[in-house]
Amino acid sequence: MTLAITGATGFVGQALLDCAVRGGVPVRALTRREQPARRNVEWIAGDLFAQGQLRELVRGAEAVIHVAGVVNAPDPAGFEAGNAVGTLNVIEAALAEGVQRFIHVSSLAAREPDLSVYGASKARAEKLVMASALDWTIVRPPGIYGPRDVDYFEMFKLARWGVLPVPPKEGRSSLIHVEDLARLLLAVVPGGEGISHQIFEPDDGKPGGWGHYELARAIGWAMGRRPKVLHLSRGALEHAARADRFVRRGKARLTLDRVSYMSHPDWVVSAGATPPPDLWKPQVPTRDGLRATAKWYRDNRWF
Repeated sequence: MTLAITGATGFVGQALLDCAVRGGVPVRALTRREQPARRNVEWIAGDLFAQGQLRELVRGAEAVIHVAGVVNAPDPAGFEAGNAVGTLNVIEAALAEGVQRFIHVSSLAAREPDLSVYGASKARAEKLVMASALDWTIVRPPGIYGPRDVDYFEMFKLARWGVLPVPPKEGRSSLIHVEDLARLLLAVVPGGEGISHQIFEPDDGKPGGWGHYELARAIGWAMGRRPKVLHLSRGALEHAARADRFVRRGKARLTLDRVSYMSHPDWVVSAGATPPPDLWKPQVPTRDGLRATAKWYRDNRWF
């Protein structure tokens, strides 16, 4: 069995690639830059807009796992291209090469497409997948953390200084460790009854998700600190996003579009959308995962 993977050089994609390689699964992976040789990995040079390379990527594969996407973009066109058009191109390549099985990595943000440009682009990508003739499964992860993550890393950095600003008090969200997500993506590859044509929302198994204060304190604990947690209003978050844009320009992590969905009170996975327990269960307890992630950041000198 050969798997074709897009986004294999990103945060989730690297964890998925590691998981597949450990399991002895041959992988063909798309990359825009030269990569070091790896056993059982064939790198295909190209991107989501190079149709010839996409067809080479998926040719003869048992399944396509489409991880690649855009989280930050300077304008709506960037989100549309990276998430919707890019997904359509991978779908067309799979159909052209006769590959039927398609696993699409979406986001919980697609559940509320009116809140953000990002969420709207992910929702459109889901519609393209569902409208295709492929044997599809869509996975909507909640907040993903773990080694190599750059988003929650911002919270770990702030926790070091003893003050951790978070969204409004009433909000809650689910979490998942990147390795648990990678295992799920491989688990759904065979498809079949109860898996094909399903949308799954996996998490760490914590009922009701995490309150912002609770998560902030857990990250502080992982860092060996007890940070002061500050709940910011949407207006304050918007001011912070403008400041981040002024300081870090195109590398800003907090954007106005992110503030739109960060301020939404409910990013907890839907009870009826969790994967079947006989297929997959989370294995990484979140407090242990946060502590191991903090250690990874330290060991790799991210601080």
